[in-house]
Amino acid sequence: MSLPTVTPAARLPSPLRDEAPVVQARLAALAGALDWAGVQALARPWVQAVRDEPAPFWAMESLLREYPISSAEGLALMRLAEALLRVPDAATAIALTADQLGRADFEAADGDGPHKMLASLSASAIALSKRFLPDGEHPPGLLQRLGAQTVVAATVRAIQLLGRQFVLGQSIGEALGEARSQRKAQPQLRFSFDMLGEGARTAHDAQRYLRSYRDAIAAIAAAAVAGAGPEANDGISIKLSALFPRYEDSQRARVFAELLPRVLGLVDDAAAADINLTVDAEESDRLELSLELIDAAAEHIAAHHPHWRGFGLAIQAYQTRAEECVHEVARIARAHGLRFMVRLVKGAYWDGEIKRAQELGLAAYPVFTHKHHTDISYLACAKALLDHADVIYPQFATHNAGTVAAIVQMARVRRAPFELQRLHGMGEGVYREIGRSEPLPLRIYAPVGEHRDLLAYLVRRLLENGANSSFVHQLADPQVDVDALLASPLQAAPEPGQPSPLRLYGRARRNALGVDLSIAAERAPLLAAVAATRVPQVAETPVSDIDATMRLLHAGQVAWNDTPLAERAAVLLRAADRLEAELPAWCGLLVKEAHKTLGDCVAELREAVDFCRYYALQAQDTLGPRELPGPTGESNTLHLHGRGVFVCISPWNFPLAIFAGQVVAALVAGNSVAAKPAEQTPAVAQRFVGLLHAAGVPQDALALLHGPGETVGAALVAHPLTAGVCFTGSTQVAKLIQRALAAKDGAIVPLIAETGGLNAMVVDSSALPEQVADAVVQSAFRSAGQRCSALRLLCVHEGIADGVIAMIGGALQELAVGDPADYATDVGPVIDAEAHAAITRHLERLDREATLLARRALPDGPAGAQHIAPCAYELARVADLRQEVFGPVLHVVRWGPGTAARGGAADVEALVGQINALGYGLTLGVQTRIDSRAQRIAHAARVGNVYVNRNMIGAVVGVQPFGGEGLSGTGPKAGGPLYLYRFCAEQVVTVNTAAAGGNAALLAGAH
Repeated sequence: MSLPTVTPAARLPSPLRDEAPVVQARLAALAGALDWAGVQALARPWVQAVRDEPAPFWAMESLLREYPISSAEGLALMRLAEALLRVPDAATAIALTADQLGRADFEAADGDGPHKMLASLSASAIALSKRFLPDGEHPPGLLQRLGAQTVVAATVRAIQLLGRQFVLGQSIGEALGEARSQRKAQPQLRFSFDMLGEGARTAHDAQRYLRSYRDAIAAIAAAAVAGAGPEANDGISIKLSALFPRYEDSQRARVFAELLPRVLGLVDDAAAADINLTVDAEESDRLELSLELIDAAAEHIAAHHPHWRGFGLAIQAYQTRAEECVHEVARIARAHGLRFMVRLVKGAYWDGEIKRAQELGLAAYPVFTHKHHTDISYLACAKALLDHADVIYPQFATHNAGTVAAIVQMARVRRAPFELQRLHGMGEGVYREIGRSEPLPLRIYAPVGEHRDLLAYLVRRLLENGANSSFVHQLADPQVDVDALLASPLQAAPEPGQPSPLRLYGRARRNALGVDLSIAAERAPLLAAVAATRVPQVAETPVSDIDATMRLLHAGQVAWNDTPLAERAAVLLRAADRLEAELPAWCGLLVKEAHKTLGDCVAELREAVDFCRYYALQAQDTLGPRELPGPTGESNTLHLHGRGVFVCISPWNFPLAIFAGQVVAALVAGNSVAAKPAEQTPAVAQRFVGLLHAAGVPQDALALLHGPGETVGAALVAHPLTAGVCFTGSTQVAKLIQRALAAKDGAIVPLIAETGGLNAMVVDSSALPEQVADAVVQSAFRSAGQRCSALRLLCVHEGIADGVIAMIGGALQELAVGDPADYATDVGPVIDAEAHAAITRHLERLDREATLLARRALPDGPAGAQHIAPCAYELARVADLRQEVFGPVLHVVRWGPGTAARGGAADVEALVGQINALGYGLTLGVQTRIDSRAQRIAHAARVGNVYVNRNMIGAVVGVQPFGGEGLSGTGPKAGGPLYLYRFCAEQVVTVNTAAAGGNAALLAGAH
């Protein structure tokens, strides 16, 4: 198959725009287009009729009324539905059911709606069932165990019945049969079948989804009415992320080489059958990529199927670029002489979009932050779609009666054909009433698949439609007046619905500005800087110069400590602003000297900025004089001051962030600093020292001393003027420093040490495998595994181990290994030949003593000379991992009752005990849907940071203070509220204010 031309970039504005002007533009587009009083008049009878004739108890509207998502009961049932069907072992199923049902008071639910008796009976049944469930995870007795198993079996059955309300069929054949049955009552119905499944993680997943789509198209084609066309026949919806595991902008070359042919094959099948094929919408950072694929597919369709009118895509109204997207799609259709079917939806990833923008420190959100702004956007997009009726057949997916009425009003004026869409299992009452007065074409978006595969999908829909602000939720609430429910959304909110991503931490501290690398315009300056950067040579410091430098710093510390605290803090804030402004240049240096990928460079620079701002504000809040309580006639004031010269020894794996964090903390506390960077990355350190000097740090308060740890580092630690040491690196070197400080004469010198870890992740059988695979791949292989927080030991429950290991192995094969200057690279080289040799020796031992699970092939030739192939090995037991391996090497052990015979952990308590016995205590990941289990693991684990149901890297300053215990360090945690105190000495000044003539203040108040 010859591939069509790929358009370089879609014609869309940046998604990072202020919300207010975008809303005003949408309102301007709607000016004069709607008579909202007429909209209300049309929709009011629909809403009232739904309330007069409520949906059955098991319908979405009724469930949301009886068990709203905002309640403990609704949340418990939702989380059980999300996880229970995939749990393979009885013990975990019982623990999960007990955990979730135990969090809510079903006995208090008395039901006051139209299904009061059924609601009360269901609540009573759940409350009674709870009595058979164990309290906690202690093994129940025989009778309780039998009772618990019965409860779990009944709960599983109930969830399966619930699944039938939202999934049309577990196979395409079953779904087509159900569709035929529904059409007997409503002949005008048509369906768009969605073959359930989240995004692919492996090539095997992608091929499985591809076969599923092909089989579905064949089955739909066989049932289609010849000559009826895509509008009248059933169709299919496809997810591009299900067809290719790396559907992302950084992999666009592979996307067009591998994904596009798969899409075109499905297009050919759908065109031959003359049915609708819709490309579903995904996250906003994939929008341009999606439109480029749509353009390429349109070129293919124009060449091979010019008369087919069934190709289409979904557009999400909550994106701030939604209306521009409509116009771009219309342009593509006209350019190729085609007509598209376009589904307009509100959008299902809103919370994820908000969190991503906050985590990345983006300049703005790519989505609207007010629900009614999304409603405005939806109506503006609807108008645009109707205006492009010559090249677009609009499909309006909504459960909002007011939105439907507005669309009907606008379509009547334009006499444009369109169809309405709803989700299977939702909005049935509203559409029943719409159909009685407005016989409009209606298509059901119908999920198809096994019930256990629907869970993540179902929960997303429940959250989306069950939110307190949603029309579906308010429709079921008789306390909401009909006119209020149908009130016009056509007005802008005076304030944003969410604080700007840059104001995530309030007015006090600005979040570090980030870069959305998926946007070409934001990425370009970084790539240009990388291409232009040459790493400067940094001269080593002669050991003979160290004494003079330390004496200079010792003398300079007095004046620096006397500098007002506010001025010292201001220096850090100026440094942060300058660092942020120079982001591209810093990224160029980090790529070239430290071999970091672009994403890691941006994250590291933002961490350094955060350190500067956080410590500046912390210092002003906590290091000033503090009055202490005491007896009358006396004042007691606590003062903090710098200790003297602090030696800061930083590593190469975060040559900017950790170097900066150590140095600025010591400086703002009033110390002078002798900064010794890692031998491999002195240029980054030298540049940052220069930046601090330019920001106002005196030359005699900060000096860079570059050289080997064995000479320069050892001399600094041993120097008599060293008043403290801050060290990040290996446990072995930290112990050498500890012994050297203990052997010195004179003052007792404090050591702040953050060292490595044998960081584990505990995965039980309730965890979602896709979520586990994502977290494992990010935690173990990002930064080539060269993070002290990186995942080293994956402990997965035997009940799901085979599937999880296979998924991780497949995802590992999809990683791009190569030059870190290449935007597509996921895994760059290790830092130097010495590190490469050490990891290679460890791998040779693993080849002898462990079982290889997966290994990613390296690129050919010199490009792979300093790379370590990302790999995973299975060990027999936790204790077999005896040392930290600082590279992309994952060790896997199974746990559960079946592993006890060979020294494995029979239960999670024993597993945590084995992990603690390793002696390290830095980070721990937990993947479970049992909330109480996660809390017990966190309580029992002797680690500094516990991450539940997410990756375990990328600690954020002030959010996840970072540091460990045991062999992993001394604390206090960097980026936390206690860190600066360790850099300070304390003095209390007590003054007897009554010494001269008595206590005047006390006597003045005497009666």
